[in-house]
Amino acid sequence: MTDIPEQPLNPEQEQQPASGEKLQKVLARMGLGSRREIEGWIGAGRVSVNGEVAQLGCRVDSLDQIVVDGRPLKRDLNTEVIRRVLIYNKPEGEVCTRDDPEGRPTVFDQLPRLKQGRWINIGRLDINTTGLLLFTTDGELANRLMHPSWQMDREYAVRVMGEVDEEMLERLKEGVMLEDGPARFTDIVSSGGEGINRWFHVCLLEGRNREVRRLWESQGVRVNRLKRVRFGPVFLGPELPVGRWREMTQNELDILSTEVGLKPIRLPEATVAEKEKQKRQARKPSMHQARVVRQNKQGTRPRGNDRTRK
Repeated sequence: MTDIPEQPLNPEQEQQPASGEKLQKVLARMGLGSRREIEGWIGAGRVSVNGEVAQLGCRVDSLDQIVVDGRPLKRDLNTEVIRRVLIYNKPEGEVCTRDDPEGRPTVFDQLPRLKQGRWINIGRLDINTTGLLLFTTDGELANRLMHPSWQMDREYAVRVMGEVDEEMLERLKEGVMLEDGPARFTDIVSSGGEGINRWFHVCLLEGRNREVRRLWESQGVRVNRLKRVRFGPVFLGPELPVGRWREMTQNELDILSTEVGLKPIRLPEATVAEKEKQKRQARKPSMHQARVVRQNKQGTRPRGNDRTRK
């Protein structure tokens, strides 16, 4: 058999690298949502590029015209890379959604308004859970912080009602099977308490729905207080009252960006008017404080307390 010499590939036939960036990554960086959220928009046909409905995997460059829900996007390359992060001390009784059909207060009610883009919540806390919640204008940062591959651990202070022994704690660290798969705490530290109510600090690497509560419930005990105190390198400090937010400093933002492999970006310089507005917002009572005052005058207990928690 005669060997047939291998024909060299025509350079024009070689596979060319894909040009541009993935559509969901561009929109996430503009602060329209997380990458996962935007992928849902694309799958639902809500996004078009140059007059055609976009498909997952679509790539765009600076010359492409992008439309979301019939609204053309103004693509100012200088504003696409603005990265801001808020630290919010969530009270009980607020839900992590923009619009609640039941009319309950949401975590977005108290946040400052943006001229462009929107605040993206990094993870969620259920209505009865308090503590640290992060918001950003950068969808790529949000996506990385929430993605399991970056191993962002979450730490919670939790009060448990019921008998807890060392064997139970070992089971919770080794892993138990929940209805949506195996789960475990990476660390558990006892932090006081009396009788059947004891406090613990627990850490885990996921953010599945009610995971901390369900892990304890799998052992026959009940969580009656739950507060997130840390997300990755970000701690909830005592200087931030319940129902208040503050913006990360440049140094804090640089540390957080580096943790997930992103190049630090300089914060935009605030104008004098913007600084004065932030001062006024800081002096204004939070909606949580206003609700507590109103409920105390009416002689009612705040929503989401231990007696009403299911």
